[in-house]
Amino acid sequence: MSKTFLNAIYVFAALLILAAFAFKVFQPIQVLPRMRIAPAYQFTDQDGQPLTSETLRGQFALYSFTYTQCPAPCYNMAETMQEIQSRLGEVDLGGIPVTFITISLDPDRDTTEVLKAYGESIGADFNHWKFVTTTNKDLLKTIVGAGFETYYENIGDGSIRFDPGYVLVDGWGVIRAEYRYATEVSDADRILRHLGVLADEVKNSKGSTKLAYEAAHLFLCYAP
Repeated sequence: MSKTFLNAIYVFAALLILAAFAFKVFQPIQVLPRMRIAPAYQFTDQDGQPLTSETLRGQFALYSFTYTQCPAPCYNMAETMQEIQSRLGEVDLGGIPVTFITISLDPDRDTTEVLKAYGESIGADFNHWKFVTTTNKDLLKTIVGAGFETYYENIGDGSIRFDPGYVLVDGWGVIRAEYRYATEVSDADRILRHLGVLADEVKNSKGSTKLAYEAAHLFLCYAP
């Protein structure tokens, strides 16, 4: 066994020990899991402006999926997004912007004009909440279905069957949380809490505290 290889093992072991020590010192630390890389995309928003995944680097992004003619449960989803929008001031984000992105699953009917009217009807702040679409249906299916792992299907009568939910992405383009099932805590409360957890990680991941956060990821200390 070469000396270089042995040195690498020693360094790795030392880092693990330091991480564990830092984790012990700085407990309790909770993090959101690093689930997978969010898909790259280029959409058009309600104002006819391009929105790309690169545009959102350095900020948090909360995605939802719907179409403007959708009955329940879409109403509940819009209400949840409205509640989060109105309560963002409750969370100390440390100056990190949050953008909401609602992706239409019906590009044939949901033109930019329709999306803008829909956003206005539910009181969306277009500075922070974007309603987006694309004319490329195959690309949309790839982004939403494969990238965000959100199933949807046009069932032929003008309606779309899909899995309602939200996806939270951090400033590095990594998916950190998915909200697809009801729990005792409301989606709005959970998402607001998780935004605070993400902001704390960004703010505190420096020096020895960064080791503590990496240890929290290593030991799967995930926020509920």
